Amino acid sequence: MSLGVVVVDAFTSEAFAGNPAAVGVLPAARGERWMQRVAREMNLSETAFLYAEGDGFSLRWFTPVAEVDLCGHATLASAHVLWESGGLAAGAPARFRTKSGLLTARRAAGQSGAGAPPGAPDTPAWIELDFPATPDEKVSAPPGLADAIGATPRYFGRSHFDFLVELDNEETVKRLEPDFARLSGFPVRGVIATARGAAPDVDFVSRFFAPAFGINEDPVTGSAHCCLGPYWARRLKKREFVAHQVSARGGVIKVRLEADRVRLAGQAVTVMEGRLTDKASAD
Repeated sequence: MSLGVVVVDAFTSEAFAGNPAAVGVLPAARGERWMQRVAREMNLSETAFLYAEGDGFSLRWFTPVAEVDLCGHATLASAHVLWESGGLAAGAPARFRTKSGLLTARRAAGQSGAGAPPGAPDTPAWIELDFPATPDEKVSAPPGLADAIGATPRYFGRSHFDFLVELDNEETVKRLEPDFARLSGFPVRGVIATARGAAPDVDFVSRFFAPAFGINEDPVTGSAHCCLGPYWARRLKKREFVAHQVSARGGVIKVRLEADRVRLAGQAVTVMEGRLTDKASAD
């Protein structure tokens, strides 16, 4: 049987911005090889696969070349698809069993376009994800890392997944032109580059590079903010932030720390719906 695939732009309120993810809602578990081949065909930074399990859903994420243990934007996209398709009631939380444990998503009440006055623009609802914090520890930068990034860090740390580098200012982050071939040789998922935000309503900015996982630059990376939140909490002595990922597409994430969890809020927009053919749906 053919299977539906939905492409969603996450961490944005408008189409063709934020980070696109493909979402496949499956009737049952599928083989890892098939999921990886579909993700390679979609050729987006993440393709998410989910199916109903118990009181929630099993959820896995794949880049074009590998499965990952944690992904924010494709989780946001998955929850958005469930609510938009009627797979979940609008007020019900989404519960996902993943390689990073139980993750939940909730749709903020009263913020979707459905309740807006007649003639008002349709504004996507804000969706808040409950993710584990992945704080960094200060370490010495490995040889060649600064040259590969193309800038000298003022701080260097490492989280469970990534390297974290703080740079002098937002403009330095925006101007980065990393050597992706060299970056792919370091033993981490990716490199987070960050700095204080230049605008008064933005606490910090970032970019994320993961060439070893087939993603030279990820447009908006929710899971990176599980590290960025605790880092900037130490630096700014606060626990709620507005973050801007300053990639070419760009995106906004609201970050809130609660004990060892990080709440990540963003919006999402469906941009494409299609189906895999019967031949493509077979293992």
